[in-house]
Amino acid sequence: MPPEEFVLAHTTPTPVPMVPEIVLHSAAEAMDLWALTEREQPPFWAFPWAGGQALARYVLDHPETVRDQTVLDLASGSGLVAIAAALAGAARVIANDVDPLSLAAIALNAQANNVHIELLEGDQLAGDAGGADVVLAGDAFYDRDITERVMPFLRRASAGVRQCRVLVGDPERAHLPRSQFTALVRYAVPVPLTLESTDTRPATVWTPNPP
Repeated sequence: MPPEEFVLAHTTPTPVPMVPEIVLHSAAEAMDLWALTEREQPPFWAFPWAGGQALARYVLDHPETVRDQTVLDLASGSGLVAIAAALAGAARVIANDVDPLSLAAIALNAQANNVHIELLEGDQLAGDAGGADVVLAGDAFYDRDITERVMPFLRRASAGVRQCRVLVGDPERAHLPRSQFTALVRYAVPVPLTLESTDTRPATVWTPNPP
């Protein structure tokens, strides 16, 4: 089944709990869908994860963060944060993910919210977000291996020629190196019980400390 058809077959357009301005094609049951995808990682594209909800809420509440800027949404998943950036007035929004199902979901979700999102497929972590003014990363620190790759990317982006503004949304994942960040705001975010074993998670928006 083509990725777009798969997304449509297993999701329903649903307002995001923390960001009701945005509608996402979301799945009802995490474990069943995960089994259907036959992927090692959960279907990040099918749910509004807590870190992404917090970051999207922050961007919409602080549109000056992205207004008239080129924004890269790293590991975009459903495209929630990218959509928030577009709604907040970003000049250009690029959503990156390695999963074809994610890219299909982002395209469908952008259409559902009447915004334009550019899709960037593949692993970009060897680069430095060239061309972006702002880098957004929601819930990107879910294991040790990915953290060890994401952190150098974010450092290069913030210290490069353009000195990108970097914002991270994280729901207290164990692998986030908190000592390297400054907290901007903390939210209590509604989450699917089957994914998080709770119906609310605290999530913080962070920015990296200066080098």
